[in-house]
Amino acid sequence: MFKFKISKKSLKGSSRTGEIRTNYGKFSTPAFMAVGTKGTVKSLDPEELKNLNCEIILANTYHLYLRPGEKIIKKIGGLHKFMNWSGPILTDSGGFQVYSLGKGSQRKDGKAKVKIRQNGVEFYSHLDGSRHFFTPEKVIQIQKDLGSDIIMPLDICLPTSDPKKEHKKAVDLTIEWAKKSKKELTKNIRPRSYKPTLFGIIQGGIYPDLREFCAQKIIEIDFDGYATGGLAVGESKKDLWRMVKLMDKILPKEKPRYLMGIGEPEDLIKACSLGMDMFDCVLPTRLARHGVVWVTKNWKKFQKIDFRKSKYKSDSKPIMPGCRCPTCTNKFSKAYITHLIREKEILGLRLLTIHNLWLIQQLMRKIRRQKLDKKI
Repeated sequence: MFKFKISKKSLKGSSRTGEIRTNYGKFSTPAFMAVGTKGTVKSLDPEELKNLNCEIILANTYHLYLRPGEKIIKKIGGLHKFMNWSGPILTDSGGFQVYSLGKGSQRKDGKAKVKIRQNGVEFYSHLDGSRHFFTPEKVIQIQKDLGSDIIMPLDICLPTSDPKKEHKKAVDLTIEWAKKSKKELTKNIRPRSYKPTLFGIIQGGIYPDLREFCAQKIIEIDFDGYATGGLAVGESKKDLWRMVKLMDKILPKEKPRYLMGIGEPEDLIKACSLGMDMFDCVLPTRLARHGVVWVTKNWKKFQKIDFRKSKYKSDSKPIMPGCRCPTCTNKFSKAYITHLIREKEILGLRLLTIHNLWLIQQLMRKIRRQKLDKKI
């Protein structure tokens, strides 16, 4: 079951709020998906995630395929049961990880870690060096075994710096693989009540003509939602927003729009104003693991606090005055958190992760509650 409903929208701009229903419940949009790459949002359990207002999480096909393996997860009852998460789950295709973990690198024997072929991607595991091959069909099969609510097709994400001709090849293959992915989706659905929702992905780098061409072809295939990929990979903010504005004009208004890899608070605010509905990024949890959190006074401008620095070692105040996250309401001082981070204590990472995820989810709630002009 999949249903997207827009509840309010702006008459002057592209901002909108809504709701998506899936096999495992609903979530409000715009939505930020906490990233649980390996079937866990690092250092937090499912109940804590719910208390932080996380309604949907993202897991990674590449990592779960390598370990523990999708067949084990299927045998146990699917990813929801495996990780004890009762809400919606989106799994990405693993295409970005194949690229990011092997980009520009070679094995000791001189072979490239990643080879893009007409029918798929050959890659070597970052865990043990074993050889694997992802086809569009295989990626869909893996995600079916995982039992995800929303799944993504195999695509090609290239660095912004690659020549335009390489981006054109990537776009052509992304379109072809999208067709194969949708065809594969309809095969052997099990059980009868389970059918994942497949989104299409738009590629094309920072080239408007390629983005527009890719979007038109992907829209023709007809997916339940559309993701914009290949951004936040090194391009300038000017180019990023130029591409997002273009997608706002082209992508269907009646279907959800997923901007992949965006996580800075100011970027989320701007992306929502440009009609984007879904986001994911490792930034909230990754920053926390490096001792860094966001703070804000007005929910428009944000700054970072780095607890690896000694300037907070005698500060008795909480991270952010007025913050309602468990870390701040339980009055853990900056001095104590500085001590935990400097001593590499797990509690410090947990407290900062809780704050960052709460801040991002609270920001999304504020965006959803903004006054829009028209009810639908």
